[in-house]
Amino acid sequence: MNEEEEDRRYKAPALEKGLDVLELLATTSSPMTLTAIVNDLGRSHGELFRMIQVLEFRGYIEQDPTADGYLLTDRLFSLGIQRPKTHSLIEVALPVMRRLAQSLDQSCHLALHSMGDMVVVARMESSEQLGFSVRVGYRRPLVKSASGAVLYAFQPEDVRRRWEQMFSPALNAEALAAWRTHADEIRQREVELTPSQFVAGVTDISAPVMRGGVAAAALTVPFLEKLGPQVSREEAARRVCQAALTIADQLIDSDSRI
Repeated sequence: MNEEEEDRRYKAPALEKGLDVLELLATTSSPMTLTAIVNDLGRSHGELFRMIQVLEFRGYIEQDPTADGYLLTDRLFSLGIQRPKTHSLIEVALPVMRRLAQSLDQSCHLALHSMGDMVVVARMESSEQLGFSVRVGYRRPLVKSASGAVLYAFQPEDVRRRWEQMFSPALNAEALAAWRTHADEIRQREVELTPSQFVAGVTDISAPVMRGGVAAAALTVPFLEKLGPQVSREEAARRVCQAALTIADQLIDSDSRI
């Protein structure tokens, strides 16, 4: 037992077992069998069997229909976006996102930070028949996405360091230094405009939605290169920044009325 555990005043062993299971499944995209969960957590089958049953019954995990094992469901994500502040952010953002998507003929999405990842909480489809978009609930490591870079860039140093502890896999010293430098550059120019790491022909354009002096969210357009006339990437970046500022201003107005 480490010093932190010894200093804790209250303990709830059953709750901690359940949280251990949820946090473990959150780190993997492949189903995990009960035996694999037991081995990874260093627990016994007897300790976790009933816990797994309860989590499945309550809808937090589910058995994969095509493989032997358990996966995390979207229930925790759904609970998270029902929080008043998150719900208010999405309500304010969606009309602005609709206007942005229509003006660019491109899709856009809104992302938040979650345990070292960025997770998409809202999206708006392009009005065109051809477009590129990501689903609500899509998540990627901060260091592998434009949205993640923007979210990290506009945080105070203590928050940055805390988020760095959640990177999985962890960055080595050289990669971490390069990441920090890149984040500082984004902070100076106030927008990220970079080729997608996953889709050829797409440029990710992302700007921070500021709240209380930090990035509460990242507004991102996966800018798809199309044949024929279209808004330039530079103009698209300007409009993304303006839309993010509009959302932030409306959030301030909403907070003042509470």
